[in-house]
Amino acid sequence: MTADELRAALRGVPDPDWLDAALRRVAGEPDAITRFFPAAGRHCGRAALPDAPGWTADEAARAVLLTALPTDHARYTDTLYRQGDAAEKRAVLKALPLLPIGAAAVPLLHDAIRTNDTRLLAAALGPYARHLDVAAWRQAVLKCVFTGVPLAVVADLDARADGELAVMLAGLAAERHAAGRAMPADATDLLDRLTAGSGRTSAREA
Repeated sequence: MTADELRAALRGVPDPDWLDAALRRVAGEPDAITRFFPAAGRHCGRAALPDAPGWTADEAARAVLLTALPTDHARYTDTLYRQGDAAEKRAVLKALPLLPIGAAAVPLLHDAIRTNDTRLLAAALGPYARHLDVAAWRQAVLKCVFTGVPLAVVADLDARADGELAVMLAGLAAERHAAGRAMPADATDLLDRLTAGSGRTSAREA
């Protein structure tokens, strides 16, 4: 999803004039984003956007406000994330792939992954998670399995999943089997894909 696509999906928000004015103001006066960002939910609503699957109106509005910044994207994302509520944090995380910040926001991913908020965990594992080192990424995927976050939210899952993740998943599967608990179906399917032809024990056999 691009910034232009999100902007187009927001055409039907309750107060489009507010969003237009906010975007112009932020482009000319970047510090204004600290006022407009928290207010996006009140003016744009929080409904799911039919033309932007996986996004709500407030998330999309906040993302396009971030893209309107002329400079200092990393500084503002850090400030808005750390000062924001859960919805604002989630919007920052989802906006990261749209911003010219390189790997500067990786500390925000680490923070989100450490929390007990599964919505933040899911948002942290979107496309920007390519900047996570492989060890941190594997632990985040395993936390998804622990907490019931669907693995479908993990960007590039099949491309990044490796033998070490398979070992970790197999160990968790064995623990759950011993406790009489089942693995989530998506985790079982991933482990089976990773172990196919390798001789390792799959989650179904553990």
